[in-house]
Amino acid sequence: MSVPVSASPEAAPEPGPAPHILLVEDSETQALELRLLLEQNGFAVARAATAEAALDHLNRELPDLVVADYHLPGMNGDELTRQMRLSLRTRALPLLMLTGAREGERQGLESGADAYVAKSDDRDLLVLRIRALLRERGKSASAKSVTGKSATGEAVAGEAPGAAGFRRGRVLVIDGSATYRTFLAGLLGQEGHAVTTADGPADALAALDQEGEPFDCVTLDLLSPSYDGLELCRAVDARRTTRADGAGFHLVGISGSTPAKDFLVRAYAAGADDVVAKSDAEVLALRVRGLVRRRLLEEDDRRIAGAFGARERAVERARAEAEAAEARASLADALEQANTDLATANRRLTEAQAKLVQAAKMASLGELVAGIAHEINNPLAFILAHQGTVERLLGELPAPADERGARGLAKARDRVGAMRMGLTRIQDLVLNLRKFSRLDEGERALVNVPEAIETVLALIQHKLGTGIGVERDFAGRAEIRCTPALLNQVVMNILSNAADAMPEGGTIRIATQSSEETDEIRISDTGPGIPEGLREKIFEPFFTTKPVGSGTGLGLAIAYSVVQAHSGVLSVETAPGGGACFVIGIPRQAVDA
Repeated sequence: MSVPVSASPEAAPEPGPAPHILLVEDSETQALELRLLLEQNGFAVARAATAEAALDHLNRELPDLVVADYHLPGMNGDELTRQMRLSLRTRALPLLMLTGAREGERQGLESGADAYVAKSDDRDLLVLRIRALLRERGKSASAKSVTGKSATGEAVAGEAPGAAGFRRGRVLVIDGSATYRTFLAGLLGQEGHAVTTADGPADALAALDQEGEPFDCVTLDLLSPSYDGLELCRAVDARRTTRADGAGFHLVGISGSTPAKDFLVRAYAAGADDVVAKSDAEVLALRVRGLVRRRLLEEDDRRIAGAFGARERAVERARAEAEAAEARASLADALEQANTDLATANRRLTEAQAKLVQAAKMASLGELVAGIAHEINNPLAFILAHQGTVERLLGELPAPADERGARGLAKARDRVGAMRMGLTRIQDLVLNLRKFSRLDEGERALVNVPEAIETVLALIQHKLGTGIGVERDFAGRAEIRCTPALLNQVVMNILSNAADAMPEGGTIRIATQSSEETDEIRISDTGPGIPEGLREKIFEPFFTTKPVGSGTGLGLAIAYSVVQAHSGVLSVETAPGGGACFVIGIPRQAVDA
């Protein structure tokens, strides 16, 4: 029974985002089995059933590694590998080949695959090979980010600018056996590699520490009797992560025969990227060739990217110029917006000036009304006093003896009584004028709502006449805290407009209601109402629907400002009878005890 590799501390995946693997497998059963295995070991898996579908997937996004079956319908696995190696986008992407026959290994490796695993092998070994390839890729990507800036075209470490696109791969062979060391160096030399040999840790580490072009691949005998192979493997692995230039290399371990699983686990944990039996020299040469080829392809990628550096810099300059032009356009838009804001500010200033003029007019009118009321009140008091005296004296006179005198005295008494009624009405009117024009009520105070509304109704009685009826429903609080102008000026403007809207007569309904948060005064009429399109404009200064000379267009604008000063809301809606209904909403405030 095999033990899952994920349970072994040496094989545990490094923390970070899950590596993305593209699985190319036509068999639904085997694809499901492999997918479950890989996902259980922490990989994210996407599956393609054919090589053609895999190429379409690679056009959309690049995985971290491709696992492909050698035998596929249509395009075979080796042809898929060749297609990938021809593309600049995928030529350095690691690819692991799966097959059911050993003879497929040579074809797979020769086509450009990085590793080979038979389907009959232990599944844990498949996971080990995948992790080794991903670790390799991570180190190569890290070295690339340190050794050059391909996006800008700067030279890569170890390369001169404009270096040739072809060079020999550099391989270090570490083996305690002089015979096998010479054999392997000759075999790799026939492959075109520049080979350096070392018989033990001292020579190997000295060769790795030398300045100059780094090695592309290192082969290491893990079972040499002259040194501890796994310890040397860890020391060699440390060298590729501590080089100043950041250049890495591939590390291939060599065992005496087909290695056991436990040994493979320890070898991969020590830093080996691959483990090959010493008896499979031809396979070893193929794998070294594939590893070195991928290193050269990565360098070629950086070289090609460097060739586009000038073009990218030109694009950056063009982008900078475009951004500058956009900034200038934005500045022009900002200036236009500033002009718009200035026009808006001027309009608001004009409105404020109009409101100040209206307020000054209202203040002057208040003073004028107060003066007139005072001047009328003095002679009125004198007349009322004399009228009372005359009425009293007439009441004390004895009845005349003749009928004519009796009729004259009765007529005089009736006329004096009628004078008293007229003078009383004048006295009430003066009192209402004084209430309306009080100048000492600019601050908020408790105002009796029904009394204030009755005062306003008395003042505009001449407009209401006998054709307009008034209905009252004072269900709300009797007293609210506000300025008297809220009721005197706002209610008067709304009632006056309602009276003007019903020249043929109608009904005005005044209702008050209160909630825990708001006091409302609702004034509705049975006139023609206000069209929907005009409801947003009626509160604007100088807007009026009355004929020229019949209105200033400031009444509702001033009323709106007064309500706003109370943090309230003045709105208009359709009345139940079809006319207009103005709603004055004032937030409730605590009433003084």
